[in-house]
Formats: sequence, structure tokens, C-alpha cells
Amino acid sequence: MPTVSVKRDLLFQALGRTYTDEEFNELCFEFGLELDEITSEKDIISKEKGEEKAKGASDTVLYKIDVPANRYDLLCLEGLVRGLQVFKERINLPRYEKIIPAQGEGQRLIITEETVQVRPHAVAAVLRNINFTKERYDSFIDLQEKLHQNICRRRALVAIGTHDLDTISGPFTFTAKAPSEIKFKPLNQSQEYTASQIMDLYRTDSHLRHYLHLIENKPLYPVIYDSNGVVLSMPPIINGDHTKISVNTRNVFVECTGTDITKAKTVLDIIVTMFSEYCEKPFSVEAAEVVYPNGKTHIYPELAYRKEKVKPELINKKIGISETPSSLAKLLTRMCLKSHVTGNGNNIEIEIPPTRADIIHACDIVEDAAIAYGYNNIQMTIPKTYTIANQLPLNKLTELLRLDLAAAGFTEALTFALCSQEDIADKLGMDISATKAVRIANPKTAEFQVARTTLLPGLLKTIAANRKMPLPLKLFEISDIVLKDPNTDVGARNYRHFCAVYYNKSPGFEIIHGLLDRVMQLLEVPPNEENGYTIKATEGSAFFPGRCAEIFAKGQSIGKLGVLHPDVITKFELTMPCSALEINIEPFV
Repeated sequence: MPTVSVKRDLLFQALGRTYTDEEFNELCFEFGLELDEITSEKDIISKEKGEEKAKGASDTVLYKIDVPANRYDLLCLEGLVRGLQVFKERINLPRYEKIIPAQGEGQRLIITEETVQVRPHAVAAVLRNINFTKERYDSFIDLQEKLHQNICRRRALVAIGTHDLDTISGPFTFTAKAPSEIKFKPLNQSQEYTASQIMDLYRTDSHLRHYLHLIENKPLYPVIYDSNGVVLSMPPIINGDHTKISVNTRNVFVECTGTDITKAKTVLDIIVTMFSEYCEKPFSVEAAEVVYPNGKTHIYPELAYRKEKVKPELINKKIGISETPSSLAKLLTRMCLKSHVTGNGNNIEIEIPPTRADIIHACDIVEDAAIAYGYNNIQMTIPKTYTIANQLPLNKLTELLRLDLAAAGFTEALTFALCSQEDIADKLGMDISATKAVRIANPKTAEFQVARTTLLPGLLKTIAANRKMPLPLKLFEISDIVLKDPNTDVGARNYRHFCAVYYNKSPGFEIIHGLLDRVMQLLEVPPNEENGYTIKATEGSAFFPGRCAEIFAKGQSIGKLGVLHPDVITKFELTMPCSALEINIEPFV
């Protein structure tokens, strides 16, 4: 969940009253939020960098509030205050107005066909005659960063640019050029750089280096110019210093470029609706015209209001309450969803404002009604259906086996479900292509590249980490392995395996064999070919030649046991002989 940090005094001033910490915590809970932490800038720096670094930092109290990830309208002080004030019925929900300038007077953003392969979409709007203060300006910048990390997916889907309109002149052109052809002075820099030099400049920047990969391998870089050739920005990396906004900026040109037009429109709507209250005409936004490569035009922001109808019975049934339609409409209105009863009370008509992009389905409306009603106010009732909970048979069998295996003198281990390709292939003398392993698309470390196809490597690594323990080491694990299976909807299937390892100065094959017999005795599987289990000599890449057997039961092969090959033992950094057993227990459920 995103966390929004707001200054307590500024928040209370905007709300028009003060609260104790407990009262505000309760208000947040009622509104579906959580007051996560009460701190200060000094405390934060002290925790992260030490008290010495915190000297001189502000002691102003900060509230850190956890906000649902889909409530983009609550990611800044302005939206938070507006939502709480409407919730407490102190103000009415404002109506956002799109002002379309007279023909030829509005701003235009022209998209060229070169952007198609890099960042094909762009939307724009103007906040006209806005009145910034230091706090409002900081909130404006912070909201952009919050959106970049959230809905914009770290600028991969959308990148936001805000510019001082009085320093540039339209129409603006969104195009793409070779890096060597782009040259401008980046934000807060003292000289001009080419695009290639800018990428090198920010390669060590703690903030911007995370976004370089989005375009650095592209033949063309996206760039926005004004009519005089002044660079506004090179999205999604950096804005130009020429158009930098400040507290004194009066007219702000907002552009959002991206790979997802729906997300771009949502981001633009959120930014302009949150800060249009500071415009000379509150809650009004000047529209801009976007011209596409095919010649078609579109006016942004859309600021679209739409209407949904939901039956009161559905809301009452889903929540478990029995409110009147008018009462439910009032609850929804408190959640910034202006509602009224239609017909003979059979429907509630809800107007979804442009700030509530999270309202997609009727269930989202029901959830807001439940929040406004108060989860603690819903009466607990005994379910009308009588059911008895029970363990899954496979999990029940697993638990029973765990107890008896521990009683047999083996210690249970719990190892990672992910491992390296080397663990399940090279170290066991196999080729990775023969393992049916499910690969992780973007592994963060070489230790977690694939889902395990066998439990054996995890146990051997556990023994390697505990070599100083007294011998013998007797470990077991009952957990899932994962194998590719094209017949399933997800392309893979889990299997519940049991694996045991005996590590000592002698291989101890008879001990592992005895453990297999004990497990089969517990499963009531007799030692015979017809309806029981048998073992037959076989060869395995991980086992010593002539010291490996395949286990058959229920008419199928369920696993292997044997003495591990010296090469396998060495690769896992072990020095003593080792016997192992691994079987699939699912056929016995």
C-alpha cells in the first residue's frame, strides 16, 4: 500500500479542526485508511542515518497514512482532505469543469509518427492562474512521484512532465530523434548535454538511474519541443531546465506520455483535479488539443463523469445489512460517489467522478458503501449454511507422516521452493533441459532462478550449512516441487514429495531403505508386486553406479533411493558418504 506523509498541523488546518492522535486514527479507520506512523523528518533521518545527520532537521510532526493502492485520489494532502471533508459531510463533492479555449487560443500537442515504436501516447492540459505556496508546490511535486511509483509503474507505463507555460510557446511537438540529435539543459543542470551524455550523466544518479533502461536501447529517444525548438522534456527520464516550475509559476502545462493511453488519461485527470482547486476559478481545468499522426484530434483532459445503477438489495445482501435505499445513497455520497434513488426505490443511480478510476464494477460500489456504513457496525450473524471445515486429504497425510518420521529419528527441514539451475541440474549430473523446470522470468539473484524439481538439493545444502553438528545427520522434508505441465491452465503442476537424507561416515543405505519400509508400513502398503510396493535396480545421474533403486507402488514409479555419487557430494561441499530417498506421496492419498 502506498504511504502518504502529511504535516499534521497543515492537515488539521485544511480540515478546519484539530484531532488527538487517537481521534485521527479512528477517523482514518472509518474512512478505510490506516494511520501507520506518527513521526517527524528528524526522527526519520535519525533512524536511517543516525542522530548526527539528523541535527538541524525539522521537528514538525508527520502523519504517515497507508492508502489503498487503487485510490490515486488520496495520494496527496489535497485529495485526502477533500475525501475526509466529504466523508464527514462538511463540504459537497466539487464538480470538475473542463474549459475549452476559443478556436486558435488553446494549447496543442502534436504527436509525430516517430514516437510509435518508443512511447506512442500523450495527453495534456493546462492549470491556468494557479496560486502555489511552498506547501502546495511540495505537494504537487510529491503527488507526481507517488503516481510514478504507483499507477505509472515506475514510469514504464506513464511519465509526467509539468512546465511553466509562460516560458514556452505552443504548439508543442512530441517526436522521437536519434540521441545525438537531442541537446538541451536538463533540470537543475548548468550546461547543455546531448541525450547520450544525459544517459551517462544519470547512470550513477540514485533516483534517475532506475529509469534509464526504459529507452536506452532504443534507436530513437522521445522528446517534446515547443514552437521555438525549446526542449520541454525527454520522457521518461528528465525535464528541461528552461521550463522548470517554481512557487511563482502561474500557468502550468501538464503533459503525460506513455505506452498505455488509459493510464495516461487517468494520471492526467488525477493531477489536474487535485490541484485545480488552487486555480483562479477553482476546480476548472483548461483543455489542450492533442493531434495524432493520422490527423485526428482529441481534447484532454477528459474529466469524464459516468453513471452506474445498482440495486439496493444487492448492496444490503453483499454487506449483510438492511438499510433503506435513501440511506444507502447517502452512504455512497459520503464516499465521493454522488448518488440518488431512482424509480420506486428499485435502483440507486451513482455518478462516478473522474477522480475515482478505481470504480470499475458494482462490487467496488458495494465496498464503498460498506466502508461508509462501518465494518464494526455490521452485526455478526451465524451463517445460514452448515458446513464442517476439514483439512485437504493430502495435507492431512503430510502432517501424519511428519510426526512418524520425526519419531523415527529424522529432523525436519524447511527449504526454499526456489533454487539455482545449477542446484537441480549440474550438481546432480543432469542437463537443465531434462528437468522440466519452471524458470523465473526476472530472477533477482542466481540463487533463485527456477522452482525446485526435487527436494534433494535443499536438504544437501542444509547439511552443508550444518557440517559441524554431531554425526549422523538425518534430515527429511515433505513439501511441493513444481514441474512444467502443458495440460494445466498455468502450464505447471505441483507435486507433494517426501525426501530423506542420511549423512555419516558410512553411506547408511540400509537406514534409508528401512525408512522407506517404515513409511510404506504407515501407509499400509505391503511389500509385494501385485498391490504393494517393490524396488528394482536402476541407474540415476545423482547416484553411485549399482547403488540406486527405483521404487514402484500403485502400478507406477514413485521415486528413487540409493547412495549419492561422490561427485554430487563434492559439488554440495560435503565430505562424507550420503544416502537419499525421494518419493511422490500423492498416489497414497
